[in-house]
Amino acid sequence: MEQKDKKEHYNLMSKNPANWKGIFYVNSSDPRIIVPKQNPLFGWTLNFGNKYAYLGLIAIILIIEGAVFLF
Repeated sequence: MEQKDKKEHYNLMSKNPANWKGIFYVNSSDPRIIVPKQNPLFGWTLNFGNKYAYLGLIAIILIIEGAVFLF
């Protein structure tokens, strides 16, 4: 039951327009790194209020750059 309450609370946070800066989701109190977009049909986005989102984004960029450099 408690897990369901947490999930519902997180979903309410991601639907709050105050946590959206344009197309970017920024909420440091939300522990999730990947969150659904305002319209879930459009997929997922990063929570730029979480420091690990930046680390993941940098890792993805480095992997792409490394692949381009090797080929």
